[in-house]
Amino acid sequence: MKRHDEEYFAGLREKVLKRDEHACRVCGTMIHILVHHRILGVSTMKTMISLCRKHHMQVHKTVFFEDRTTSDLLRTLWREWHPLSTEQYALDYTAPLPCPESMSLFDPEVLSLPAQR
Repeated sequence: MKRHDEEYFAGLREKVLKRDEHACRVCGTMIHILVHHRILGVSTMKTMISLCRKHHMQVHKTVFFEDRTTSDLLRTLWREWHPLSTEQYALDYTAPLPCPESMSLFDPEVLSLPAQR
């Protein structure tokens, strides 16, 4: 574990956890706490933050946020990791006009399968 800390966190992992009181900076939980690099490969006290597993995954894996209830800190961390992405507050369910003709879900030509007899 010490080697992992030295290699990936420049020996600062425990100091970051202590600074953040071993709690997620987004929600305050003290379960499954990870240290997140705000800038990939940069290990300084200013560029690392403690996050729970849920919020760490949201920062890394979320494609877009679909509501405005997300905390400002989580949104900031997400924007840092996804600078070219956009946030979406609502989905547009209106179909473009003209609407495509309806088709059977079981049409062999649509499925590119040979017709069964």
